[in-house]
Amino acid sequence: MTGAPQPWFAERVPLGRSQARVSRLGLGTAPLAGLYAPVDDAQAAEALATAWEAGISYFDTAPHYGAGLAERRLGSFLGQQSASGDEFSISTKVGRLLVPGRCEDGTDGFYGAPPDVVRVHDYTPEGVYRSLAESLERSGLDSFGILLIHDPDDHWEESVKGAYPALARLRDEGAVQAIGAGMNQTRMLTRFVTETDIDCVLVAGRYSLLERGAEDDLLPACVERQVGVIAGGVFNSGILAAPAAGANYNYGPAPEGVLHRVRALDARCSAYGVPLAAAALQFPLRHPGVTSVVVGARDANQVTQNAAHAATVIPEGLWDELDAALEGEW
Repeated sequence: MTGAPQPWFAERVPLGRSQARVSRLGLGTAPLAGLYAPVDDAQAAEALATAWEAGISYFDTAPHYGAGLAERRLGSFLGQQSASGDEFSISTKVGRLLVPGRCEDGTDGFYGAPPDVVRVHDYTPEGVYRSLAESLERSGLDSFGILLIHDPDDHWEESVKGAYPALARLRDEGAVQAIGAGMNQTRMLTRFVTETDIDCVLVAGRYSLLERGAEDDLLPACVERQVGVIAGGVFNSGILAAPAAGANYNYGPAPEGVLHRVRALDARCSAYGVPLAAAALQFPLRHPGVTSVVVGARDANQVTQNAAHAATVIPEGLWDELDAALEGEW
């Protein structure tokens, strides 16, 4: 980090009741692994360097992102810094192993042409230990502070009886500081919070200016049990960053009704001179249960823009109008 004063979003705060500390604004690394479009090594390195200089010290990654590419690029960058492990935090994930092979349809999901591996769901204890060992080897790092069970939507029994006890054992042994789950839904995350002893959740796309379902069940449970909340997907796949025709919403083209709704929010923000993306980025942090917001970026310009949006001053009156808009009061 530089010696210059750091912005508020660089503050490192405890993640729930765990020993892990994260910056209030984190960087998601899926775009750096070629999500939707290729990103070369130099572009990824520049984006990571820009985030580091901006004071961002929490990074979220996963084997799934580019079939290991995100972990390799992040580990390579952090390995070149003189900072100690206490100055940054990383969450990676378990539940998908990378094994030799090629996708039958010749694609790699959202990540373009496939490498020579495929993803295999594995939520067993053996799968957890293997996943962690391979992530450490890929990244070249000594440890990860936070381990999350990745998208166990159709694997509740395996996750709660296999992956979770393995993660709890790693935490008890001091191998990781915090354990949890990361998903695009709130129902199962709430079950993890109420039925296990996890430290944190990463809820993607379900707590945003548009999607507030997490307020009904997940967030109250997290506050009650002191479980940290990391909010991801705050732009709902892009529409809350740029509500133009053809915008994506939850990984697909935005329906016209959603686009109309977002444009109404954008108009309210414009009346206050506030970018819609700034309101979208800051919104989750208004809730006392949310510890950090993770925002992806594919280049240095996007990182700089996200930092500027995080630093934007938003009048309380605008929040009131945005809340009213979603409640149909105007």
